[in-house]
Order: sequence, then C-alpha cells, then structure tokens
Amino acid sequence: MDQIKIRDLRVFAYHGVNPEEKEIGQNFYVDADLYLDLSAAGKSDDLTKTAHYGHVCKLIAREMKVRSYDLIERAAEVIAERILIEFPITKSVRVEVKKPEAPVKLPFGMLSVEVKRGWHTAVIALGSNVGDSEAILVQAEQALAAEEKIRVLRKAKHIVTKPWGFTEQPDFLNGAVLVETLYEPEELLSKMQEIELAAGRTREVHWGPRTLDLDLIFYEDVVMHTERLTLPHPLMQERAFVLDPLCEICPEIMHPVFRQTVWELRERLRASSGKIKAL
Repeated sequence: MDQIKIRDLRVFAYHGVNPEEKEIGQNFYVDADLYLDLSAAGKSDDLTKTAHYGHVCKLIAREMKVRSYDLIERAAEVIAERILIEFPITKSVRVEVKKPEAPVKLPFGMLSVEVKRGWHTAVIALGSNVGDSEAILVQAEQALAAEEKIRVLRKAKHIVTKPWGFTEQPDFLNGAVLVETLYEPEELLSKMQEIELAAGRTREVHWGPRTLDLDLIFYEDVVMHTERLTLPHPLMQERAFVLDPLCEICPEIMHPVFRQTVWELRERLRASSGKIKAL
C-alpha cells in the first residue's frame, strides 16, 4: 500500500489533565501516515485522485484546536477517524501525537501516543416478515448508509424465503449488504440493534416473526465469541436465505473457520439438502 507521510506538524493547543495545560497551552507535534492507492494519481497527475496533504494538515490542526482533551490519546483517535472519513481514498492511517513540553519533572526527549485505525470489511444479513418488508429493508439499508462510520459497498437484491427454525409464520424477505466500517465488531452490533429498534423490532419468540432482523455474518476474518456476539455467524452455513444473497455480493469471501468460500458453503448446503447432486 502506498503512503502519504506528514511529520512534526506543530500545533499550539490546550490538551492535558492539569489545569495549567488547559489555560496556558503548549506545542504539540503530529505525525500521520495515510495508507492508500496512489497509482491513479501517479499516472494521471490528478489531485482529485489522492489525499491533498495540505488539506490533511489543516484537518489535523483543526481537530487539535477545536476542543480541549484531557488525553492526547483522545486527540489521536479523533484525528485518525476524521482523516478516514473526510479522505475516503484512505484505507488506514497511523497518527502519532507528540507532547514535548509535558509536565513531567524528569528529563525526557519526547512523550507521544500512536494509534493505527482503518476501514474494516463486514457483511450484514437483513430479514423481515412483519409489515411492509420491502420498505423496511430499504429503510434499514439507507440507515446503515447514513452512518458516518459505515460505507455500503454492495447490496443484494431482496428475495422471498421460507421461515427457518420456527416455521409457523409468514415468509421472509431477505437481503444482505457488504460494508466498510470504522466500528469495532460489538460497536457495529450495537448500531445494528439501534436500527432494528427504530424499525419496531421486538425479541419475543426465538426465530419468530420480526419487523427487522440484522445479523452480522462476517467481520473481516475475525473469529470471536462473547456474550453478545459470535463471529462468523454460527448458523450462516445452514441458512440458504443468508448464503444466497451473500453469493450475489461476496461469493469469494472465505469462512475463516471452515476454510471455504461463501459460494462453496452454499453448494455444500444445496448438496446436503438434496437440491443438487452431491459433488
């Protein structure tokens, strides 16, 4: 990955735990490495194909000055996030905030905090069988796209499917989206649950009817299990209503546990259900 590097950008600001740091202020120095593909800019000499480093410097200065933080950890986090959002060509970023005048009563050369942040790929499945399911799924997709920390890359067409698990209920309308996000997995789950709640989702019957169901299927190749979240989704390989939309938008994604692609998982499920001849 190509890089744009900014070194020792000096900004006078008012960050620190001590009251005098917020009153008197001090010099901070910021480094930033932007990781991105610069091939189009290099071939075309077109400024719109890159991240304008002058504008990046102005962004850093703005975020350092706009408010006062107790911790330079917070300043670094905010700068990294704003670079990724405001310069969408940037895939990931490293930000180091240096505090050479920190009130430490010992000799030192430099104190600093460094963070590395980037866009992460995730796959979300959507389902509804209560109300105007088509409108509900469209609104959910729009709600995801409206989030500053989520970028919708691809959307599957909506398909009608039979209920799974608890079968005495109406047919479902299902879809899926491939996204990039700055949220960590459980943060993304919380945002998805907010969207479900706004759509009137209740959790009364396991696998029962629902206005809107959003499931986090993949988060890159993360494998995890907490009280709230298991990744990859533990039942995705058994659900045609998940695999069919995923095959439309990301058939090549590899399941990090089974070591099979989404397309291969669907073919295996079809074979096991007798819909096609086993390979």
